[in-house]
Amino acid sequence: MAALATPAPGAPRRREPGARGRLRVADRVYARIADRAARDVLARAWHGRAERGGPPKVSVSVPGSTVTVRIVVDLPFPADLAALAHALRERIAAQVSALTGARVGEVVVVVEKLVPGRGGSV
Repeated sequence: MAALATPAPGAPRRREPGARGRLRVADRVYARIADRAARDVLARAWHGRAERGGPPKVSVSVPGSTVTVRIVVDLPFPADLAALAHALRERIAAQVSALTGARVGEVVVVVEKLVPGRGGSV
């Protein structure tokens, strides 16, 4: 049976991970994660269409311990806009939470423009 190692006198004590300090994630990191998640959802929505919308515009605020994401997107039309907005909110919240451990309080989806398919107009 092995003896437990004891620190040498004067050696720094090891502390539990939660007592070592704090991790601060920059807002731009949250924004990049949200942007990537949105692009994944939108890639499926735009699949097979000649016309495409512009890239999403993401802004993030971190009031306290929760993350709030605001994303401005162009969406294809005709399409199930409510389902697309829901998919964007769910995917962004899941990715940000999974990759950073932060709680996502709100994801606001703003549709800036609807891009019609061939022969359509909005």
